[in-house]
Amino acid sequence: MFNIISYSIFLSISFYITVDVGRRCFNSGKVYLEYLIGDKDFCLTINRILLGSYYLLNLGYIAVNLSFWETIRSMEELIAVVSVRIGYIVLLLCVLHFTNIMMLYVVRKKLTIK
Repeated sequence: MFNIISYSIFLSISFYITVDVGRRCFNSGKVYLEYLIGDKDFCLTINRILLGSYYLLNLGYIAVNLSFWETIRSMEELIAVVSVRIGYIVLLLCVLHFTNIMMLYVVRKKLTIK
């Protein structure tokens, strides 16, 4: 019984976080990509590809994450497991965000050097 509750809580929170962060990065990233590349249509295409890849990676990680859960026997375990798993999702989102920013920074540096 506790596993079903924990799955529901985990899925709802992690899906919300993933979708919300994806939308925010998509909307905010438009301006940065346009500044970086200059072509609006090309930037929109790249931004959409990044958003799709972001969703696929995160939702895939969430789905795989569910397969490694052990049986939860108490409310304390439920809170601990869900908290740790959501923490992993948030850390993954941070790593992806900073990796993208770093790569765009490197691309920008190479474009300004030429």
